[in-house]
Amino acid sequence: MFDMADTPWLTIVGIGEDGAAGLSASAKAALADAEMVTGATRHLALLPELTGEVVPWPVPFDAGIPGLLDRRGRKTVMLVSGDPFWFGAGTSVTRHLAPTEWITYPVPSTFALAAARLGWPLDDTACLGLHAAPLARLRPHIAPTSRALVLVRDGEAVAALARYLTELGFGGSRLHVLEALGGPRERIREMVAAAPAFDDIAHPVAVGIAFAGTGAVLPQASGLPDAWFEHDGQITKRPIRALTLSALAPKRGETLWDIGAGSGSIGIEWLLAHPSMQAIAFEGDPVRAGRIRGNAAALGVDRLRVVEGRAPDVLGGQPEPDAIFIGGGLSDALLERLWSERASGTRLVANAVTLESEALLTRWHATNGGSLLRIDLSEAVPLGTRRGWRASYPVVQWSVVL
Repeated sequence: MFDMADTPWLTIVGIGEDGAAGLSASAKAALADAEMVTGATRHLALLPELTGEVVPWPVPFDAGIPGLLDRRGRKTVMLVSGDPFWFGAGTSVTRHLAPTEWITYPVPSTFALAAARLGWPLDDTACLGLHAAPLARLRPHIAPTSRALVLVRDGEAVAALARYLTELGFGGSRLHVLEALGGPRERIREMVAAAPAFDDIAHPVAVGIAFAGTGAVLPQASGLPDAWFEHDGQITKRPIRALTLSALAPKRGETLWDIGAGSGSIGIEWLLAHPSMQAIAFEGDPVRAGRIRGNAAALGVDRLRVVEGRAPDVLGGQPEPDAIFIGGGLSDALLERLWSERASGTRLVANAVTLESEALLTRWHATNGGSLLRIDLSEAVPLGTRRGWRASYPVVQWSVVL
């Protein structure tokens, strides 16, 4: 076991396209003193001859972590791109280490270099790493006059990005293609998404996007229009969804259980609240489960986990929730399981439409307290040559802290 009082054995060195010229004196000293230097082949090639053992990092990335940890206590340098802790490899490694085991020497990130070239304020620009992530992660950020900086894998990924924006109605977006920033191969070119212009884009590549177009923009408030979700009628409708999310009170870093998820609308909007949020959707119907996955992917929240099966049978072994929503499958057995097994302080919100489920919630409210709300909504519709109110089924909502 590594002694936490010892000097750090691992040095994480951020490196840019300018190679050794961009490294600090401390980073160069660590490289000169290292018994082993590891990193991507591209990074290793940026440095002059090294005195220590040189070991290329394997693909996929996680395959290299056990070997690195086996070197605990021996002087090791790991080369990574730019700033190791901004869409970099730093956290993937240091989560396995004590704070005293490592030290880092970063260089400017690709985002910083791109912003400097384009004159864009980083504090007002969305920054995303899309090397191995779906392009749909951009969806919440796409709006006319907004901008984003994204890191992508290669030239084919740039073309795919252009197609994606065009299909969404944002083909007028200007794409600044930034290749090998900070090094002798640096090149910056510009094109319009609807008219891709380059077939010789070199890695590493970032794209600055100035969004423009007439496509649909994802609203930022809770209660998205139902049309944003594919569904078969099993969906918490927009006004009820807004009230439900308000009752669930999402907070950064929290996890939601969405039980009887239907279209997945509650879990998806929970995730849209902040990138640190997590959600698990439980759905017994495999067709609906597939639809939930599709809705989540389309709206850029690929981190929604879908568990197929009926609650409470499938709840065991799942990460503990901070909040629970019951939209389907409400029963005494489910409530008893949740009440007996969940941690104190967990927030629970359950919606009921039928008389039977309403009676169940009324009884549980009388015994356990919380807030019981009856929601009656009517919508104006044509009535002959005039208009009248068409009432929806009332929804009874029980909110309680376990």
